[in-house]
Amino acid sequence: MGVPVASENTSDPVRHTPLHATHVAAGARMVPFAGYDMPVQYPTGIMAEHKWTRENAGLFDVSHMGQLFLIGGDHATVAAAVEALCPADILNLKPGMQRYSQLLAADGGILDDLMITRPTDPAEDGVLMLVVNAGCKEQDIAHIAANLPGNVRMLRADHRALVALQGPKAAEVLAAHCPGVVDLPFMGALTTTFDGVPVHVSRSGYTGEDGFEISVHERQVARLWDTLCLSPAVKPIGLGARDSLRLEAGLCLYGHDIDTTTSPVEAALVWSVQKRRRLEGGFPGAARIQKELADGTTRLRVGILPEGRLPAREGAEIQVDGRKIGVVTSGGFGPTLNAPVAMGYVESAFSAPGTDVTLIVRDKPLPAKIAPMPFVPNGYIRKK
Repeated sequence: MGVPVASENTSDPVRHTPLHATHVAAGARMVPFAGYDMPVQYPTGIMAEHKWTRENAGLFDVSHMGQLFLIGGDHATVAAAVEALCPADILNLKPGMQRYSQLLAADGGILDDLMITRPTDPAEDGVLMLVVNAGCKEQDIAHIAANLPGNVRMLRADHRALVALQGPKAAEVLAAHCPGVVDLPFMGALTTTFDGVPVHVSRSGYTGEDGFEISVHERQVARLWDTLCLSPAVKPIGLGARDSLRLEAGLCLYGHDIDTTTSPVEAALVWSVQKRRRLEGGFPGAARIQKELADGTTRLRVGILPEGRLPAREGAEIQVDGRKIGVVTSGGFGPTLNAPVAMGYVESAFSAPGTDVTLIVRDKPLPAKIAPMPFVPNGYIRKK
């Protein structure tokens, strides 16, 4: 999810999504990201793509993400298997809904964040669909497989592609092809068809806008992509704008804003740990997280608004009165705000919105304030 970076192991062959040729034909600038050759931007540029998504509908290729299914005898069985790995309440997840959660290490650090969906169909009562990050995909799958009970099995869905249609016009565009999607609430999901082709659709995404993620067989994804691009409301969007959109929305990027050194409490993700799990525990690192919930943490993830026009990038030191109190984990220019935005971790005593801080950018002090997130109001459709 998010900003492009070079693949960590340059000796590994760079992989292609099923839409690679489509991106190249459209003039996209391709970069290595999480082991894949991915479009960072199209000819119109990141700024235009960002604004288009906020005002219309942007189409993203996220087929590099990992899709898999966990299958047990019934929902309670498979939910218990996931709850042994994640702090979310999956037992009470309703059919046709999904939840955001984290795979946790034994010490409560975050191995990855992921989406978990319960199908609507009663015939799939013992099935959960998981979507994990591309950069952690193989480690996640190995970790999950190694910790599943004998009555739950995992099925990789490497044959499926994934695209995201995001923006205020996304519902109108997709409704012309997919029955039932307009009635989905935020974080709702259903199996439907796209012009007769079977697809799985969830009302979710990574931009802060209303939108959908569409899982489809890799052999059908180019047709689906091309059809959506025929709409005057739709333009393809690269990873550069995906990153600036998620930053304005205050959404975490794994490996930057969250990692094995951060807990969900420190990362301001307490909302993703439902009350039953907070009380009962039973997930990796539960003792640490319950203690942090009760006593607080020494640091917290916060939003930051630098003064002026100069962005503060990842790694910039955060100071108060000349003393380091934290570090920026994501930062850049927010096209919607027409101003720089950032997020990072600070000592909890300095986490209140409005707190004055200093960012060290290019060895120079830059005044800034702690700010609430999201920086841009979200467009999620909570109820229909």
